[in-house]
Amino acid sequence: MSSLMPQLIPQLIPLALLAPVVLLATSSFAAVRSGRRPAVLPRLSEGAALVALVLAAAGTVQLLVAGPVRLSLFEGPFPLVFRLDAISATMTMLVAFIGWIVLRYSRSYLDGEAREGAFHGLMLAALAAVLVLVQSGSMMVLVLGFVSIGLCVRRLLLFYPERAAAKRASTKFALVWHAGNIALAVSTALFAAALGTGEFNRLVELAGPHLTLPVHLAVVFLVLAAVLKTAAFPLHGWLTEVMEAPTPVSALLHAGIINAGGFLLIRTADLVQASPGAMGTLVAIGGLTALFGAVVMLTQSAVKTALAWSTISQMGFMLLQCGLGLWPLALLHIVAHSLYKAHAFLSSGGAVEAVAGLRRPGPIAVPSLANVAKSFAIALVLYAAVSVAFSVVVGPKTPQALALGAVLVFGVAYLVAQGLADTAPADLTYRTSVSAGAVALAYFTFQQVAHRIWGAALPETPVAGPLEWALIVLTVFSFGLVAFAQSLFPLWAHHPATAGLRVHVANGLYLNALLDRLIGGYRVAKSR
Repeated sequence: MSSLMPQLIPQLIPLALLAPVVLLATSSFAAVRSGRRPAVLPRLSEGAALVALVLAAAGTVQLLVAGPVRLSLFEGPFPLVFRLDAISATMTMLVAFIGWIVLRYSRSYLDGEAREGAFHGLMLAALAAVLVLVQSGSMMVLVLGFVSIGLCVRRLLLFYPERAAAKRASTKFALVWHAGNIALAVSTALFAAALGTGEFNRLVELAGPHLTLPVHLAVVFLVLAAVLKTAAFPLHGWLTEVMEAPTPVSALLHAGIINAGGFLLIRTADLVQASPGAMGTLVAIGGLTALFGAVVMLTQSAVKTALAWSTISQMGFMLLQCGLGLWPLALLHIVAHSLYKAHAFLSSGGAVEAVAGLRRPGPIAVPSLANVAKSFAIALVLYAAVSVAFSVVVGPKTPQALALGAVLVFGVAYLVAQGLADTAPADLTYRTSVSAGAVALAYFTFQQVAHRIWGAALPETPVAGPLEWALIVLTVFSFGLVAFAQSLFPLWAHHPATAGLRVHVANGLYLNALLDRLIGGYRVAKSR
C-alpha cells in the first residue's frame, strides 16, 4: 500500500478474525436444526452476530493501540494472509453491525417457516464469509471469500425453490458472480507468475509505479472481477430480482456483498491506479451504470424494485469514484450507502403507510425552461463559492473531486428549479437555494473527514492528464444533461411518446429479459 502506511506487526492475531469463527460455529448448529427452529435458535443467531460485532470493535481498539496487524497462515506464491488496518477495520465494523441488525430483524421474520433453521445457518455463514473477505491480506483469501459468499447467497436466493423467478434470479447471480470469481482467480495466478506472491503490500512493492505487461493483465482481470461483483451494466439484472428471497437477504447484500467489488478495488488501489486504462474503464462503466440505474429507478412503482435499481446506480457511482482516484470518498460511499440501504430494505414494509400519511401541500410547481436554467446556474454558483472557501481554508481541491461535487449538485438543482417555478412560494425558493449550498458544504466536509481517516492508507488522487480531463468533462456533461432533462420532465411528461418511452425504461430496456432468454430462464418444462 501507500508508503505512509505504518509497518505491520507480524503474527499478532487480529481479534476481529475471531468473529467469523463464532459465526461459523453457530451456523453449523443452525444447519443441523434445519427444520422448524428450536426456541433458542433465533436468539442464538442474534447473539452470535452481537458477539461478532463486539469482536470487530475489539479489533478496532487493537488497531488503535498496536497499529496494523498481519497474520500469515501460509506463505508462497499463493499466501493466505489476513491484515487489520484502517480499511479492514472500517469494513469489519460495518459488516458486523449490519449483520447484527439483520439477524435481529430475522429473529421473528421467519417464525414458523419449515426451513427456518437452514435460513439462520445460511445467513450466519454468509456473514462469516464476508468478514473473512474484508480482513483479507492476499489475493487467495479474497478468492476463497468470494467463492464462499457466492455459494451462500445462491442458496439464500433459492430459499423458496418452487418459485420460477427465484430459480432465474439464482441462476443469473451464479453466472455473474462465479464469472467474477474466475476473473479474480486468473488475476491471482498472473500476479503469482509475474511477481511470485499474492500478498497486497508485497505486490505493490514489487510491481512499482510502472507495470509490466503480465501485471497489467492481472489488473485488467482484477477490475473485471470488481465490475462483475457490483452488478454493473449490462449484467445487473440479478440484483433486481433478489426480492424472491426473504427481505433480510436483500438487507444483508449491503453488508459487504454487493459492494464487495468496491472493497476489492480499494484494497488494491495502488495497483489499479497504476493502470490508466483500468481507471478509464471504471469511469466509463461506472458512469453509465449510475446514469442508467438512476433513470430506471424513477419509473419503478414497487418499493423494493426501486431500491434495487437505486443500488445499481449507487454501485456505478462507487465505480466512478474509484476510476477518478477518489479512494477515501469511495470507501465513505460504501459505508454510508450500506447503512442507508440496509435500513431502507428492512423498513420497506411500512413504506406505503408512511407515504400515505404524508401531508399533501398541493400540486407540484412546474418550472419553465428559463427557471431550470436559472436553477442550475444558482446551484453551480453556490457550489463554486463553497469550493473556493474550502480551498482557501484547507487547500486546493483536485479536478476529480470538484467534478464529483458538481455531479452531486446537479441532483440538488432539481429542487432549486421547483423553488424557482412561477407558482412556488417565496419560502420554497429560499429553502431549495439553501439546500444547494448545504449539499456543497456537506460534500467538502465529508471529503475532508474521509481523507483524514483513510487517506494515509490509500494512494493520492492522480494528477489529471489529457485522458483524465476528457473523462472528467464527459462525466460532468453526461450527468448534467440527464439532470437537466429530469428537471424539465413535467413539461413533456404528457406527450404521447413519453408513455411508450416510460414502458421501455421501466423494463430496463429489456436487457434482463435478454439474459433470461440466453440462460433459458423462460423455458417451460414439457409435461409427459
